[in-house]
Amino acid sequence: MAITIVGFSAAEFCSPAMTAEPQRVSVDVAPVVAKSIRQWDAFNGRVTAVESVEIRPRVSGYIDSIAYREGEEVRRGDLLFNIDPRPYRAAVDSAKARLERARASVLLAKLRDQRAKKLLPNNTISQDEAQSRHAIYLQSQADVLDAEAALAIAELNLDFTQVRAPVDGRAGRAMLTVGNLAIADQSLLTTVVSQDLVYVDFDPDEQSYLRYSAKASKAAANGLPVRIALANEEGYPSAGTVYFIDNQVNPTTGTIRMRARVDNAQRKFTPGLFARVELANVDEVQAVLIDEKAVLTDQDRKYVYVLAADSTAQRKDVQLGRSAEGLRIITSGLSAGDKVIIGGLQRIYASGTPVEASEIPMFVTSKVGTL
Repeated sequence: MAITIVGFSAAEFCSPAMTAEPQRVSVDVAPVVAKSIRQWDAFNGRVTAVESVEIRPRVSGYIDSIAYREGEEVRRGDLLFNIDPRPYRAAVDSAKARLERARASVLLAKLRDQRAKKLLPNNTISQDEAQSRHAIYLQSQADVLDAEAALAIAELNLDFTQVRAPVDGRAGRAMLTVGNLAIADQSLLTTVVSQDLVYVDFDPDEQSYLRYSAKASKAAANGLPVRIALANEEGYPSAGTVYFIDNQVNPTTGTIRMRARVDNAQRKFTPGLFARVELANVDEVQAVLIDEKAVLTDQDRKYVYVLAADSTAQRKDVQLGRSAEGLRIITSGLSAGDKVIIGGLQRIYASGTPVEASEIPMFVTSKVGTL
């Protein structure tokens, strides 16, 4: 006699329709990336000028004119300010007159010295008189040298009435306008900052510095690579090299000053701007990387789903490292050859879920592109 359960026979209860496999869910998988990478540390920095010059007059006088347009680039030697040259031109004329008088005195002293030399053998003139005339001749020659030096100084001061740019760069606003008195070596007229190259100063912390301190001297000599971005930029589109490493760590802040040198041909960097800086480690390391979207959280543990040989999603706990090249470094839990599920994770409710996988490449989200 056949046994029935709730109106069904045993044969009907165990039919193939009742024992069908669960439906497979569609997911996207990507192979983990195993490659050598250079790790980067992120810091905040500040753009500074390679050359920054405060323009001050070298002579005193009233400003006659301003010869540049504020905020525009100037070349070395370009005229910036004109100081009233009339007093200094008069000083030049006076120095020229003194020089001519000194030269005339030399001619007269020379003739008298020569005459004394002819008269001395005949005892027509005393020895003392002859020596006195020769001394006067030598003194008059020195007076000429003194007058020539005074003329050179007067001409130099006249030249200084034209205040010129000492370096190539961008000129700031005029601090004194026409008609104001400029005091030599005191009054600030304007500033000029260089533009073709800029520095980016940043302060790595002690732990970051120790990671490559053993090769700090090599870094200073050859230049560690850095990547730089301004506040409104995504990623790190600009590149530079470390130019300077300070000789001591600041004990108050636990940081050390570094300076990178960056090309500014496009004039995108202005001194004083905030910058984000990434500093590269000296050596490359072997790393396993995955897409950040594959990482899930279970309380205080991180895990991913990988595609098993039987086409099921298997959970693996992982230890996360830092981000690199748009991917996440996995320090433990995965190995080369694993395929990580990065799409359709919301349809996986437990480890062992049957899946139907479509393989896609592991994309890099930064400017580097696809690995």
